[in-house]
Amino acid sequence: MMTHIARVILIILEVLVLFNLLIVVHELGHFLAARWRGLYIEKFGVWFGKPIWKKTINGVQYSLGSLPFGGFVALPQLAPMDIIEGKADVEREKLPRISAIDKIIVAFAGPFFSLLLALVFAGIVWVIGHPVSESDMTTTIGYVEKASPAEKAGLQPGDKILEVDGKPVKRFSGMNDSVIWNVVRSEGLTIPFKIERNGKQLTFDVVPYKAEARGWRRKSVRQVLILPAQTPIVEKVQPDTPAAAAGLKPGDVITGYNGIHIYHPIALADFIESHPNQPIILQVQRRGKSFEATVTPKILPGEKTPRIGIQWDATGRLSLAHPNPIEQIYNSVTSTLNTIGAVASPKSDVKLQHLSGPVGIGRIYYMLFQNERGWQLALWFSVILNVNLAILNMLPIPVLDGGHIVLALIESVRRKPVNMRLLEIVQTSCAVLIIGYMLYVTFFDVQDLPFVKSKLDQLETQAPQPKAGQEP
Repeated sequence: MMTHIARVILIILEVLVLFNLLIVVHELGHFLAARWRGLYIEKFGVWFGKPIWKKTINGVQYSLGSLPFGGFVALPQLAPMDIIEGKADVEREKLPRISAIDKIIVAFAGPFFSLLLALVFAGIVWVIGHPVSESDMTTTIGYVEKASPAEKAGLQPGDKILEVDGKPVKRFSGMNDSVIWNVVRSEGLTIPFKIERNGKQLTFDVVPYKAEARGWRRKSVRQVLILPAQTPIVEKVQPDTPAAAAGLKPGDVITGYNGIHIYHPIALADFIESHPNQPIILQVQRRGKSFEATVTPKILPGEKTPRIGIQWDATGRLSLAHPNPIEQIYNSVTSTLNTIGAVASPKSDVKLQHLSGPVGIGRIYYMLFQNERGWQLALWFSVILNVNLAILNMLPIPVLDGGHIVLALIESVRRKPVNMRLLEIVQTSCAVLIIGYMLYVTFFDVQDLPFVKSKLDQLETQAPQPKAGQEP
């Protein structure tokens, strides 16, 4: 059996392999296009830092760096990138001029290869599928936090959400047509919720909640403090507890208590908290059969509050989705454009600090690989990330591929290259800004790492949060 440390090391290696693959394939696109168009290629490096191996073949220096984070291709004829790739070993002025169309082709090849890799991953996901929890796909409310904006507005567990902020919703979480995103992206003083309850359509205006900023943490975005419906499945039953005495077993589905239907496990935990010594009649389903079990909460050894001694399955029922590649690419493109639009809007709560850099992306991969279907989830996420990488690199910002294309278009209109000295100043300035931003967002990403977050949480007063982790 694999030890915990060995498992952590394996997950880290898996994250590095996949993360580096995304970057190297992008740079390989530039490299192959440059070879095709006859550009002078000075270096092609996998990883950064001091080279642990390098060799010059046909005038190109290939290298393997000591820092396992991506790669680069040095193309002195394209634009000066000394701050990232190191000072060129040749004088750019002595290199032959290349046409604007060559520059555009080489610059576009990187994002194009990222999209190709996204299609490859999307094809694999189409075949093998990726797990989806029911809480991600439903629009039914499972739990409404006490004294929350949703409760004050009149929303209830069991309500099926049809629209949020005037936009139809198809799922609870995610970036496309989701409840959470439409709440976060809203900009009005209130958020209209159109719901279906007992066959009738109702509309409620919810005043969103924003937690107070805590120190140097990321600022909170809008929320209404509701959770999606989730089948309450028992994952574990502690021995010598009321649940064990009542005959409950892992896999049992608790559909209600005292004749009250529940849409989320927290509902039972709430009832036990407010009725600590009262016997509870649970409605249970096991292998298609229904029965009732009576339990009386009690204080278990080492604890201070009464419980019945069960642990819930955190995800509820899972299904395997097989979205076709076009659907995956479309959803990835729209989610990326939605994010850019949110960041660009002055009224939006979504700011640059809410985006993730390499540390944040690595953390997401690490969390996905912890799942028993980690590779399926990681490949699905890689589709989104590759599309994201392609679109962001096409933004018309110097240093990025889109900036190279804009400069090439300017050159084609002026019929002469942009002044090399001016270009060097612009490229270096933009590179410094981008590196500064990466350090800025990494500052926030580091705070989300589990061991850092736990220390910060110990030092700060917690804002009201849904009690998603509470077990009855």
